[in-house]
Amino acid sequence: MLKWLLIALLVASADQISKYYAAGTLILHQPVVVFPGFNLTLAHNSGAAFSFLSQAGGWQRWFFAAAAAVIMVVILFWLRALPAGRRWLPIALALVLGGAAGNLWDRLYLGYVVDFIQVYLSFLPWRLFNPWPTFNIADAAITTGAVMLMIDAIWFSEDENKS
Repeated sequence: MLKWLLIALLVASADQISKYYAAGTLILHQPVVVFPGFNLTLAHNSGAAFSFLSQAGGWQRWFFAAAAAVIMVVILFWLRALPAGRRWLPIALALVLGGAAGNLWDRLYLGYVVDFIQVYLSFLPWRLFNPWPTFNIADAAITTGAVMLMIDAIWFSEDENKS
């Protein structure tokens, strides 16, 4: 289980280091074009994905923090219960765990999550999710882990997952 916790720690550390750099070098809501389709844009998100409940009055900070803490505990128990030979599923869980820890840290100490990565497709004629809402390394890890969990649930049999 130690290697999976190390992956989670690496994700959370990369997330916090990148947020520290972004908060120290970027100006709030002022995009910095890295290349067409990719901006660095500092944002403070007091809600969840796509700023869901960001204007809820403050209670959402503690709600999302508690939800993240519960999810982290469930993942820790899940990781501990997995057979030793599993690879795909524990990596997925470690990504979600590390991402949840990174965003939980922000919620507890800042009251919001620091977001700074913005991707867009400038050639699209419509503005739906163009540019995408800002996100961070923790969000990317959670999303990647969640997709891996879905792939595991849909395509991997118990025997395939052991190798």
